[in-house]
Order: sequence, then structure tokens, then C-alpha cells
Amino acid sequence: MSTLSQAYRDDTITSRHIIPLDFDSIDGVPESHLWSPSEEPHQNIQTQDPQDSLIPVIDLSDPRAMDLIGQACETWGMFQIINHGVPLELVKEAESEARRLFALTTQKKRKVLRSPGEATGYGLPRISPFFPKCMWHEGFTIMGSCVDDAKVLWPHDYQRFCDTMDGYQNQMKLLAHKLVLLILHRLDVTTEEMNWATSTHDSQGALQLNSYPSCPNPSRTVGLAPHTDSLLLTILHQSGTNGLEIFVEGLGWRLVCPIDGAFVVNVGDLLHIFSNAKFPVVYHRAMVNHSMHRISAAYFHGPSVESMLAPSSSSRPCFRSLSVKEYISLKARHNDKALSLIRI
Repeated sequence: MSTLSQAYRDDTITSRHIIPLDFDSIDGVPESHLWSPSEEPHQNIQTQDPQDSLIPVIDLSDPRAMDLIGQACETWGMFQIINHGVPLELVKEAESEARRLFALTTQKKRKVLRSPGEATGYGLPRISPFFPKCMWHEGFTIMGSCVDDAKVLWPHDYQRFCDTMDGYQNQMKLLAHKLVLLILHRLDVTTEEMNWATSTHDSQGALQLNSYPSCPNPSRTVGLAPHTDSLLLTILHQSGTNGLEIFVEGLGWRLVCPIDGAFVVNVGDLLHIFSNAKFPVVYHRAMVNHSMHRISAAYFHGPSVESMLAPSSSSRPCFRSLSVKEYISLKARHNDKALSLIRI
């Protein structure tokens, strides 16, 4: 059976779109990372109170959680959750281990550089080839076990990192399954469709650790360029530093402020297709700042890459049927045009 990692192997990218900047050896922002005024990173963002939560914050212990999540998916395509059951100590440990990884020297991190035909390891975002400028970002992608890379990074002290990331991925998988069950009650799905979306045996996921170092010129740089996520849903932990922004029609770019102990959850392309566009996908990006090193951890959850994807129980589908693997390939080659290519 094909894995999520294998699904990316047919879509290789060049090494210049993989290798992050050596942040330890520079004093300013190189031309390669300076975005033009027409692509001004903070264009259209409005002043916002840090305590003003634009998207809903939903308590999973609330008896109304199912309805609130359904409304949030339809209205925003994104929400935050608290009282989610994931041990906060594990979340803190995962962030701490991510910081330990990104604190390594550039020479050490590049020993586990992602190869052009692989999806795991150290490197730049896979969306990099679609943008004229580079992003102020370094990442580490895990799909399944990370033991081989961890042994290279810490030959005598790798187990702590592996155990933490394994535990974190297991908790994310359980939480993703719970959320999908709650979300699908908003749709008129068949038993077969429910099984396709909620199967824990066939589901696949990826954990993306993100590092956004402090930046000498944050007004002209972008941490992660605007994009949508490819799979069913994403569960994001962001450290206490602002950076995540979403594009809201009529309002422009708005902050999604971190809430202690909360996860941000957003609809991915596959869930948008499966809901027959009832649930919107939200464009989001990550910005950087002058003084703080921001860390985040995104867990991407999806079904088997060999399974077929189609709008659920709809007499007038907006999208054609295709395999999950085919959609991943379309997204890898066409980025934000992928959805339009399968519209009916």
C-alpha cells in the first residue's frame, strides 16, 4: 500500500527550493528573501486587539461542541479548540524538542536535508517553487518514524526526540479522528463515506515542525506564503508568538492569536472537496518579527492515499472523483490551481 511519503516521490523539486537560509551566518535579509512592495506582507491587515479572537474558540467538553464545530467549518473553515484531551505537558515537550532541533548548527541540520524526491527531513516548504522569493523559514517533516534522521542529529541522545514526536503524533491522530467524526455530522454522509473519512487503520498523517527565526526586516519578508492545506484537516500548535494570519473576504489579512493550551484546526482541500464546497478552505500564511523566534507544529491528517475521493452524497457535485494520490500530485504541480482543475 502506498504511503503519504511515497505519494510525493513523483513530484521532485530542485535543491534551491529545498535548502533553507543559513540564518546563523547573516546580518541582514538577502535579496532572495526580500519581497517586492506589490507583495507587501502586511498589506490589508487591520489593527487588532491581541485578545480579539476572530475565529471561534470551541470547548470540546461543551455539549454544543458538535454544532459549534459544524458552524465554524461552514463559516470560517477554521476554529480553535480547548479542553481537547491532549496532555499539555506533551505539547510543551514537543515544542521544546522542536526548539532543540532548530537550535542545532546549520551544518548539522543539513545532514538530514530532504532529498528532491522525498517528503521528510529538513528543508523549505514544498510550496517554495510557486513563489518568486524565498521564505524566512526552516522546517522538519516527519511521516511515521523519525529515528533515522534523529540518530544523525543526536547519535547518543536521539531517543528523547523520537519518543516525544511519536507520542505527539499518536495524540494528534486520535484527536483528528475525534474531530472528523464531529465535523461529518454536519454533512449527509453514508456509512461507507463515514468509514472512508474516519478509518484509523488506513488514515495517514504528517507532522511538520516549523521555525521562523527573528528577522532584521520583517516588513519585507514572509515566513510562509499564502496557501491552503492539502489533506482533510490540519491541527496546529503555535507557540505564544503571533504570526499566523488568515485572509478574510472584506477584511484582508487577520491575525489568529495564540491561545494558551489551544490548537488551531482548519479545513483542508480534501475536506473541502468531500463536503462539496460546503466547508471553505481558508488561505493562511505565517509572518515573522524582529525579536522573537517563533515555533509551530502542524499535523496534517488524511485518508489512505490509494482511496478514492468524491463529494459526499451530492446530486450536483462540484468536483470530479479522483484518487487521493492523484489530488496530491495535482497540488504538488499546480498549487492553488489544483481545486479549479477538478471542478465540474
